[in-house]
Amino acid sequence: MTSVSSRQSADPAPYAPDAEVVRLTSELIRIDTSNYGPEPGPGERTAAERVAELLDEVGIESRLYESEPRRTSLVASWAPDGVDASAPPLLIHAHLDVVPANAADWQLDPFAGEISDGCVWGRGAVDMKDFDAMLLSVVRARARAGVAPRRPIRMIFTADEEAGGLLGSQWLVDHHPEHLEDCPEAIGEVGGFSLTVKDDLRLYLVQTAEKGMNWLKLIADGTAGHGSMRNFDNAVTELSGAVTRIGEYKWPDRITASQRAFLDAVSEALQVDLDPDTVEQTLQRLGSISRMVGATMSNTANPTMLQAGYKHNVIPGQATAAIDGRTVPGGEEEFFATIKELIGEKVRYENVVNLQAVETEFAGALVEAMQTSLVAEDPQARAVPYLMSGGTDAKAWARLGVSCFGFAPLKLPPDLDFVGMFHGIDERVPTESLEFGARVLDRFLAIA
Repeated sequence: MTSVSSRQSADPAPYAPDAEVVRLTSELIRIDTSNYGPEPGPGERTAAERVAELLDEVGIESRLYESEPRRTSLVASWAPDGVDASAPPLLIHAHLDVVPANAADWQLDPFAGEISDGCVWGRGAVDMKDFDAMLLSVVRARARAGVAPRRPIRMIFTADEEAGGLLGSQWLVDHHPEHLEDCPEAIGEVGGFSLTVKDDLRLYLVQTAEKGMNWLKLIADGTAGHGSMRNFDNAVTELSGAVTRIGEYKWPDRITASQRAFLDAVSEALQVDLDPDTVEQTLQRLGSISRMVGATMSNTANPTMLQAGYKHNVIPGQATAAIDGRTVPGGEEEFFATIKELIGEKVRYENVVNLQAVETEFAGALVEAMQTSLVAEDPQARAVPYLMSGGTDAKAWARLGVSCFGFAPLKLPPDLDFVGMFHGIDERVPTESLEFGARVLDRFLAIA
């Protein structure tokens, strides 16, 4: 397909922005970049070196940075002849790491990158080696054809996003902010995918906000002793009570601007009035996306790990638990006050990860470019904002004032459980969706 920019050129240079996207997605999946958090893993070095090679082949130089051995991020700037040099760079970011996968649970090898039933299968197919490949396919096609984007592009492929970005995006902000300080806007993952609500309408969810991430370690201290004795200062008992209270707590709804805009769009599309008390039941008509939407109606806190003791007949002197807390924009103060009340006086907490919620206004030229590029490929498209329950590298970039949007466009089959693919088994992405996304991204770069 010929892109918007090549049709506008006085001397068109035809090229296919989607030509390599399927192959590159498969290739990147085959590079195991599993992120085990504090445990050692293969690291992102091999993937970063391969991305550097792919960019170098079309004359784009890049720099590799390592926060720790093999925890590698890549930065590249692309401003070929023909760009508007007076415009600030657009940051396009993607991460190279993936969460681990147990091959025994999968239909196909999660690190084989196989193509089957019209999909590319494997860990990272949707989170997020698909967008890595889209970006590379588009940029390589344009560079070879000599077709410049409208404005300079700053590409960052990060390490460690799946563990909060401390060794990737957060490290880059702390040690190399010069690569971001001239970028007022950014696009990245978990946005731009379609949600079919009617035969003649697909909502494309653009992430304009994401919840804060507050990972806590609960600690209960007690008196150690023999398991056969009475013990009224038992750390396990105190911790269990705190964990139960947190797990059973019903957080009050807190509707943000991004959430309200999304709910209004859904209300209009479904032609129903959304009652705040029954909104989650109504949203179930949208399929699996309702799980993500439900998680963004309020703060959340889920116990995820417990640790105590070392022998059956020994009462331990300490017990610990992990809590995955997520806060809506503006909800952090309420979150910590509530946690303190729930855990009681005999349990304390430590912050393991504390990343602020972010929110960007769904307006401006960049948003208009998203809508225009989507409609050019899908006449039934309508871009709408939404609040994401998880987190991305946008949290780091926002520290430097970058306005971040999730825009990795995919036109998806209505029956595909896309949300369930994130960190799930049998992760896969349709090849047609990848090619669609590359074409939309190409149009976007021509006008953004």
